[in-house]
Amino acid sequence: MTSLLIILIVLALIFDFLNGVHDSSNIVATMISSRALRPKTALAMTTVAEFSGPFIFGVAVAETIGNEIVIPNAINMEVIIAALLAAIIWNILTWILGIPSSSSHALIGGIVGAVVVDAGFGVINLKGIEKILITLFTSPIIGFVVGAIIMRLLLYLCQRASPRVNRLFKKLQIFTSLSLALSHGTNDAQKTMGIITLGLVITGVQSQFAVPFWVILICAAAIAIGTSVGGWRLIKTLGSKFYKIRPIHGFAAQFTSAAVILTASLIGGPVSTTQVVSSSIMGVGAAERLNKVRWGVAGEIITAWFVTIPSTAILAGSLYWVLTQGVPVLIKLFK
Repeated sequence: MTSLLIILIVLALIFDFLNGVHDSSNIVATMISSRALRPKTALAMTTVAEFSGPFIFGVAVAETIGNEIVIPNAINMEVIIAALLAAIIWNILTWILGIPSSSSHALIGGIVGAVVVDAGFGVINLKGIEKILITLFTSPIIGFVVGAIIMRLLLYLCQRASPRVNRLFKKLQIFTSLSLALSHGTNDAQKTMGIITLGLVITGVQSQFAVPFWVILICAAAIAIGTSVGGWRLIKTLGSKFYKIRPIHGFAAQFTSAAVILTASLIGGPVSTTQVVSSSIMGVGAAERLNKVRWGVAGEIITAWFVTIPSTAILAGSLYWVLTQGVPVLIKLFK
């Protein structure tokens, strides 16, 4: 392996770890807020499920990220490194600010920005970009609508139930949380697998795009470890700032999110877990009462969604220029 490939793998695993930290709140926020499980128990259970996801449901999303965005032979390692650095910086910044931004958007924006600066728009696979953008932007809408429908159905079925029905929904959240964690591990860990495998193809370590077992293993481990650390700032945002979440809300939001993310994963569509879970929570709350949701907080998150791709694209393009133009000049000056 070349030094650039080793750097890429390290950066990819850092991004994967931060993705786990960033998105752990998406998996456990509603379960913790509705008091279905204690935080440590919820995180431990989620960590195991996150690790298992890619081994159970395959690596279709990795194929999309690594083989359908750009032409592998037309880009270099500096492009991928710049994209990862931009996504990592964005993830750290939004984590510090407590904003549940999208790691998926950050990575896609980073790749496109660095590629355009390096080789122009010609090497970008427009069909692949179209597929990714469709899944990224329709999945939260689907999450909102399905979440509202599920909540209305549950309210109808439970209209004559006693308060003890909350115990049932608390227990059911164990299964929906596991499903959500499995779907998240299946979708998000694969993005890093696709990037590392792309690097293996670019450097000639592999002649064709196929995700090796060791890549699946280290990426699944990285996102699982990140999940175990947990993003407590974001758990507060998703778990309490929208509205007071009860067990029925937690169950409905988790069931909806797991269904949307797992379906997208099986067809190779990368989605933002942050977007899907947030929109599902909003849909569930709006189904009960429109003014129940604190739309101001939702507006802040939606703004972050639309800002992420152009911001990381510009950042990645700038970092690529620094790596390929600025650093060589500095090296010559200090020789």
